[in-house]
Formats: sequence, C-alpha cells, structure tokens
Amino acid sequence: MNPLNQPPPDVSAPPPSKAAILSRRKWWWLKIAGILSILGCALVVAAPLVIRRSCHSGHTESLHNVRSMGLALFEFETEYGSFPDATTIALVREQTGSSIPMGTSTSNDFFRQLFASGIASSESMFYARSPGARKGDNFFEGSRALEKGECGFTYFLGAKSTDRPDRPLVVAPMIPGTDRFDPKPMEGRAVVLKRDNSVMSILIDKHGHLIFEGRNLMDPHHPVWEGHAPSIAWPE
Repeated sequence: MNPLNQPPPDVSAPPPSKAAILSRRKWWWLKIAGILSILGCALVVAAPLVIRRSCHSGHTESLHNVRSMGLALFEFETEYGSFPDATTIALVREQTGSSIPMGTSTSNDFFRQLFASGIASSESMFYARSPGARKGDNFFEGSRALEKGECGFTYFLGAKSTDRPDRPLVVAPMIPGTDRFDPKPMEGRAVVLKRDNSVMSILIDKHGHLIFEGRNLMDPHHPVWEGHAPSIAWPE
C-alpha cells in the first residue's frame, strides 16, 4: 500500500477536467487581451509623435529645397538679367534651343526655364509638402519637366534688383488660387525665399495669413511690396 496515497510512478496522469481546460483558455485570452491593450495604448501615445515628426521633416525638407531653388534662381538672374518671367522665355529658347515647354500660367511653367537654361539638373528641389504635390521623378526632357504635382512652391513674379531685400520670391505651402497658406503640411509653418536669397520660416495664423512685421504679408499695401503687388503663379 502506498503510504502517501499516490499512484505508482508508471501510471499516466489523469486528463484535465473541463473546468481546468476552460480556466486555462480564459487566462490565455486574458493575457492576449492585456498584450493588445498595452500595444494599443503605446500606439495612441506614439501616433501624435510620429505625425509631428513627419510634419517637422516636411518643413525641414522644404527649407532645404527652397534654399537650393534660391541658388538656381539667382544664377538665372545673373545669366539672363532677371528672374524667370514671360520676357526671358525667348532668350532662353534662343540661347539653348531647348524643347522644354515654358508657359506663363503656373510656377511649374516659369521654373521650367531653369531646366531649359541648364541651370537646374534635378526636380527634387521643387518639392514642398502640400496637397497634391509629389517628389519629381527626375525625368525632365521636353514635356516631362516639372509635370503636374512635381512642384509645391508658389512663385511671386516681378522682382527687380532694386527691390527690398526682404521681398518674397518663393513660398510654400500656399493654397492655389488664394493668398492664404495651408497650415496642415508643415505643422503650421510656411517657408519663404526672399530677394536677398535668405530663407525664413513663419507661423501661419488661424486665418491662413503670414504675419510679417506686424501685418499680413500678402496685403498688397505691405511695405515689403513697395506699392507693387506681386503677380502670383501657383503650382500645378
């Protein structure tokens, strides 16, 4: 007789009862639910950080790109006597024989002169985060140059060498067809390339305006325009 009332060692353990099986399953599902809950909380906490980092990255990239555009635009001005406008198209065509289409409606049109002149060699610098914009594919032969969506910057025509040094030339992200800015793509900020080839970042207010020197930058009476409101070319 076994004094401890235990089964012999060679006898198999009895199968678990239904209650034991249900209890194990219950604990297993509770563990899974706990893990999923922790992951869900982590995602909720991390999501705003990821979104903010993405917006910040878009703002930084746009600042870098507009600086590169400034170098190209000022090289163009040195070579052709002014920034790209309707009057420089024939001169660029005459000197280069380029087949790239150069219109007068959008910023894409005017910036194509930078490719036709041989000054620009990449579409990457024309990207600014904004609705509908995408990074260029860097195919810029003929009609492939700066296709729709491959430019995110708005161009202010009419700049002259005698203008104020803080007169804006290029901005983003501007809402096409308006004088207002979209606060969503760059965490509430806009980038501005100025006549002196410097770049500034300005907060967009709740009305979509850029307040510069105490006034809406796009007010035609703002001193920065010296009485000459710019002609605006929005991107395609």
